[in-house]
Amino acid sequence: MLNLSFNSFEGEVPTNGIFANISWDSLQGNSRLCAFDHDAAEKLRVTSCVTKKKSNSHLVLKVTIPISAIIVLVCALCLVWTLVTKKKSKIRNNGTSSVVKGLPPRLSYSEIQLGTNGFATENLLGKGAFGSVYRAVLRIDENGTQTTVAVKVLDLTQSKASKSFDAECEAQRNIRHRNLVKVFTSCSSIDHTGAAFKGLVIKFMSNGNLDKWLYPEDVECGSFLTLTQRLNIAIDVATALDYLHHDCDPPVVHCDLKPGNVLLDEDMTAHVGDFGLARFLSHDSLRNESSTIGLKGSIGYIAPEYGFGGKASTSGDVYSFGILLLEMIIAKKPTDRMFQEGLSLNKFVSEVHPSKILDITDPRLFKDIESLTRRSSASYTIGGEGSSSSSNSSVFRGEECVAAMVRVGLSCAVHSSKERFTMRESLSKLLEIKKSFIGF
Repeated sequence: MLNLSFNSFEGEVPTNGIFANISWDSLQGNSRLCAFDHDAAEKLRVTSCVTKKKSNSHLVLKVTIPISAIIVLVCALCLVWTLVTKKKSKIRNNGTSSVVKGLPPRLSYSEIQLGTNGFATENLLGKGAFGSVYRAVLRIDENGTQTTVAVKVLDLTQSKASKSFDAECEAQRNIRHRNLVKVFTSCSSIDHTGAAFKGLVIKFMSNGNLDKWLYPEDVECGSFLTLTQRLNIAIDVATALDYLHHDCDPPVVHCDLKPGNVLLDEDMTAHVGDFGLARFLSHDSLRNESSTIGLKGSIGYIAPEYGFGGKASTSGDVYSFGILLLEMIIAKKPTDRMFQEGLSLNKFVSEVHPSKILDITDPRLFKDIESLTRRSSASYTIGGEGSSSSSNSSVFRGEECVAAMVRVGLSCAVHSSKERFTMRESLSKLLEIKKSFIGF
């Protein structure tokens, strides 16, 4: 006879086959056995099976677990989407909307008119291809707190001014960098005559633009850019362009780099501004852009290939940067009268023998070196030979720095776009020059 006693079996006891006549004696010691039939359970002294409840329990688990998992997954995805959306919104807001507490997301024409004192001449900071820039003092709270900003007012009588405004707004929504001019907000409204009005409110740069420092109205005022400052400004501009070309997706081409679009803050840190001609180098835009769209930029800074219908490219910006760098060194505009009959600024510099390069540089470049060496020699307790050596060493370092900067400028402004440095290479070279020159 089959004897299954004391084996810790569990589950339902079969009722067919060899189990048809099994008795309690053969099953004792298996407390977790059960029988579905009530009479059989009493006969075998086991509990009644709860097969239906167990089955229902299994069914509940099979249904509720997947549903719960799906709900958790959906909630997690919603949370991630919310966080990503908020992060993107925060980045865009930091780049395009106010960082001045109390400044509204959009300003009215009346507020701008009041802040500029009716666009008064004394508040005019400069004029560009598509409009003018004014200094404005805006009220930002009920207590009368004010802040100073700059307002770029578009001249909408020009056919491309509105398109320039849209391009700049689009660019500023997608870029953010410490060496780019910050746009706080915009105004698209109508003026007191009912005419359309468009303006951009940007950070006020207390030291104006690079053009005014290279070519001051009052030459005798004593303000000038030292060699160190010019090198730092060049690095700031190269850093901004490197970001636009290599760290933005899609890459951004400025298309109008020149001294007037390089603004200097209170610390003389340079910021690239005016994105009215900027282009995004997405695949679609490259396919759709017409090769006959015309010149991109300002005369003298435009890459040669643009004159033949070439498409906007990062190498075009590199060419403009090369011209800008050379201009900073010799303080001559590429549109100067001396550059005629096929002679250009970069060609003029390239034809100068390296040993004579200092003969064409801006004489103000070395004023800080002269000042420093005079202070250095005055600190010597024993004069003469030591101070002379210090002076010669400082001047020599300055000359080396200028020569190295000229080489970078010429490498950026070569005629063939394929032979030019990239902005990343240009920035790396300038940082190396600074590292060598900083010992001075």
